[in-house]
Amino acid sequence: MQRMRVVLLLAVVLIALTACAAAANEMRGTPDEEGDVAGFWLGLWHGIIAPFAFIVSLFNSNVGIYEIHNNGGWYNFGYLLGLTIIFGGSGGGAGRRSRG
Repeated sequence: MQRMRVVLLLAVVLIALTACAAAANEMRGTPDEEGDVAGFWLGLWHGIIAPFAFIVSLFNSNVGIYEIHNNGGWYNFGYLLGLTIIFGGSGGGAGRRSRG
């Protein structure tokens, strides 16, 4: 009986984890209504403004925090770099270390 519960719990956890799997962006590389495809620089800008865009997106359904019409890896790199810039990166806490 105990083994059956463990197997059932494991199955539920595996099903829940597969629901979180990322999917491919089918709009990658396709131009938007203006004929533009977002690249590195727009990804960087979107990463920097992501916290503010997220707050606005809670109240306005026409605002998104990620451009789906992008060129793939370079847009993603710019987006992550922008997020790193706005949140301080990995060295954010290094200056706060007490010396003494």
